[in-house]
Amino acid sequence: MSHRTVLTHPNSVLREKSRALSAAEILSDELQTLVDDMKQTTKDDNGVGLAAPQVGEHIRLIICETKKGLQEFFNPEITERSDRMTNSEEGCLSIPDVFGVVTRHKTVTVKAVDRTGAEVIIKAKGLLSVIFQHEIDHLDGILFIDRAHTIHDMTDEKRKQLI
Repeated sequence: MSHRTVLTHPNSVLREKSRALSAAEILSDELQTLVDDMKQTTKDDNGVGLAAPQVGEHIRLIICETKKGLQEFFNPEITERSDRMTNSEEGCLSIPDVFGVVTRHKTVTVKAVDRTGAEVIIKAKGLLSVIFQHEIDHLDGILFIDRAHTIHDMTDEKRKQLI
């Protein structure tokens, strides 16, 4: 496993839509290595999620922190959304030191494929629901700052004021 460089805003690559993957592609050695690298990068950078476009790959693959640890989801799709909404403060590895309040669905159901090619369906709530919505947005070229109704930064100077 190796660390991948996370692209940062305003890199235009982050705004491109990602393509779906075939079963054969998902099972390829290349993509299995990418999954491992993305998990390592997420750990190294203290993230809770990472989308393939953030490391320059325009494919529908995300990594999310779940109760089982970091898991991969190929071709993730939100199939159900709650009517109830919640506000969450979000940050992003591709937009360092910036945070914002985003209104998201309180719960979502996600259909995806794991690294073995098996279909998975997850009913997510709380932080996991937010992570799925945030990371799936990346696959469509949408950043949390596009959805945030409040944005603030956490520069070194502001961090020192909090300590």
